[in-house]
Amino acid sequence: MTGTITHDPPPPTAGGGQGGPLIVTEDTELLDDLLRLCAAAGATPEVHHSVPVPRPSPPPARTGTATSPAPPGTGRRTGWETAPLVLVGDDAARRVRGAVRRRGVVLVGRDQDDSGIWQRAVEIGADHVLMLPDGEQWLVDRIADVAEGVGRPALTVGVIGGRGGAGASTLACALAVTSAREGLRSLLVDADPMGGGLDVLLGGETADGLRWPAFAASRGRVGGGALEESLPELHSLRVLSWDRGDCVAVPAPAVRAVLAAARRRGGTVVVDLPRRVDDGVAEVLAQLDIGILVVPAELRAVAAAGRVAAAVGMVLRDLRVAVRGPYASGLDDREVAGLLGLPLVGEVPVESGLLRATESRRPPGTPSRGPLARFCRGFWERALAETDGRGGSGS
Repeated sequence: MTGTITHDPPPPTAGGGQGGPLIVTEDTELLDDLLRLCAAAGATPEVHHSVPVPRPSPPPARTGTATSPAPPGTGRRTGWETAPLVLVGDDAARRVRGAVRRRGVVLVGRDQDDSGIWQRAVEIGADHVLMLPDGEQWLVDRIADVAEGVGRPALTVGVIGGRGGAGASTLACALAVTSAREGLRSLLVDADPMGGGLDVLLGGETADGLRWPAFAASRGRVGGGALEESLPELHSLRVLSWDRGDCVAVPAPAVRAVLAAARRRGGTVVVDLPRRVDDGVAEVLAQLDIGILVVPAELRAVAAAGRVAAAVGMVLRDLRVAVRGPYASGLDDREVAGLLGLPLVGEVPVESGLLRATESRRPPGTPSRGPLARFCRGFWERALAETDGRGGSGS
């Protein structure tokens, strides 16, 4: 069981990883459990029986110049103040009652029938009350988050074709390549097992690294750093694609765990989506910030895209349309967007020589001054600015 008193997480420190949590307890059995959970989360904790006592700062070095004495109480900050997460055993609640109030304190107990633990949590300013063993998975996830240095999640964009051959995979690759070229941590996810493999489009089908089937048994939490390091790196971005085996489906819980891990790393995540919505695709859609529906500018494509938009829109709140020419008589990009009732991203430009470039293993969007790269760069600039304005996810 877990309970929440406040919702403010501890602020992440600059530069990625934040270190391990602080454990305050004299209960040896509880300490054994907390150490086990820290190990499962890949974190090394600091352990104390009560609030750590600050050690005085060393005296200033003599340089021949008069120095003023340090103000009282300005010794080094303790783990209580600096740890990204503090786990207080219920046995220690009274001993930490007078400590400096801070965020990120969890009061951990065992007695499910002890209603007084909530009062003790208020007295020490705890954000959460957690009961073991019921809350173990929640606590492992929380410890792993602080050890991994989780900050703002990745801006996650899904690209889906309004009909077959709309060019969604090409746009997804170009978006990811452009993001990486702009210096953002970038991950390209191939969510369409029947699409032929984005690693092929990027010229990396033989690159070392894991593919989707390796994650089929994943449950619970997947480490973001471990995920990133396990995937093939192509053109300065990481790629999660499919192998050439028989596996064409990954269970929805595994999809949820893998994409959540990817988002925790920050930067951008681009997902190439199939047009059918099954349980796995629904899990992806639920974690997208923006969806782009790529629609050729002809009436049959618009009609097909309307059905896709209706299915996708049941899960994804922010779906936009990108129109690809040439245009049928009487249509332009705004007319297509109006017929679908969706906001317009813009017109996906035609890039001469794209087929030849792909055949020569140069991915879409590679010419940095080409029209497709300019389109993608403009999209990222607007999308990241929107995200910053909302204070939401982003790089």
